[in-house]
Amino acid sequence: MPRADFYLIDKPQFRENPLLLVCKLAQHAYSAQQPTLILTRDFAQAEALDGVLWEFDEDAFIPHQLAGDEDDAGTAVLIVPPGEDTADRPLVINLRDSVPSGRYDRVLEVVAADPDARTGSRERWREYQRLGFELHKHDM
Repeated sequence: MPRADFYLIDKPQFRENPLLLVCKLAQHAYSAQQPTLILTRDFAQAEALDGVLWEFDEDAFIPHQLAGDEDDAGTAVLIVPPGEDTADRPLVINLRDSVPSGRYDRVLEVVAADPDARTGSRERWREYQRLGFELHKHDM
């Protein structure tokens, strides 16, 4: 059964920079040797995440890149802006406003602290539920 985990941002460090939580999740996935797609809302967010992944932990290196070149298949963490087609991977970190298409075993949803932003996450929760996903919620 596929699984969806919702990470609700609560801690001040993540409220100030939600991409830090995305980096922590990507770091954990890389440590577990899980090839990962990070689906961003737009190209600007993809570029920002690329920068934060380089800088967030000086003791950790997470092999990553923006999707769209011949090295995509061999890169552990692939940052995918809208409009970029990539092969499916077992783990998806979703920053978009809709349930991702494709085949994956697990999806991680990063939910902003802003109550208005949580409305869309509730709709995605119900959609995952309808699709038969096992659902989990984590306060971060």
